[in-house]
Amino acid sequence: MVTEYVVLLDEDGSPIGQAPKAEVHHGSTPLHLAFSCYAFGPDGQLLVTRRALTKLTFPGVWTNTCCGHPMPGEPVEAAVRRRLRDELGVEATDQVCALPHFRYQAEMNGIEENEICPAYLCRITGQPRPKPDEVVEARWMPWDDYVADAMRRGTELSPWTVAQVEELREGGLVERFLRLG
Repeated sequence: MVTEYVVLLDEDGSPIGQAPKAEVHHGSTPLHLAFSCYAFGPDGQLLVTRRALTKLTFPGVWTNTCCGHPMPGEPVEAAVRRRLRDELGVEATDQVCALPHFRYQAEMNGIEENEICPAYLCRITGQPRPKPDEVVEARWMPWDDYVADAMRRGTELSPWTVAQVEELREGGLVERFLRLG
């Protein structure tokens, strides 16, 4: 099995090194680079996913289409396309970075996330074929319904998607993206 690495960051977001992905997620996770992706089908609906129950971080939690970490030296845009292919068997088109400076920290079951995590929007082609060790369920959902779920007190969505949806909603970024298609 190939060892995956993440890019470690300083407080300003500059790369300062790398570490094996399997070793960075714990009770005091160092700041590192990640991404989130919100992928829309031809009808404008969002593909939402439920993380596999075997995931170390936030197992079984419903979230945006896909998340991941760019490998050292890999452009984030390429990492988004790679993870969409690997996790869901779909191809990205019309990819844009909607929240380039998004940062968050969250904890579940003693495992902390500490990431600078730009959020991308894209369109996808093909029917999703979720990889079971990454995604246990996937479904299509209207953007407005997803926003309503994210804004509902006590939502079961991932903490990063709740914060990202709030920023995306405030800026009207998804609506603008969907109109351009």
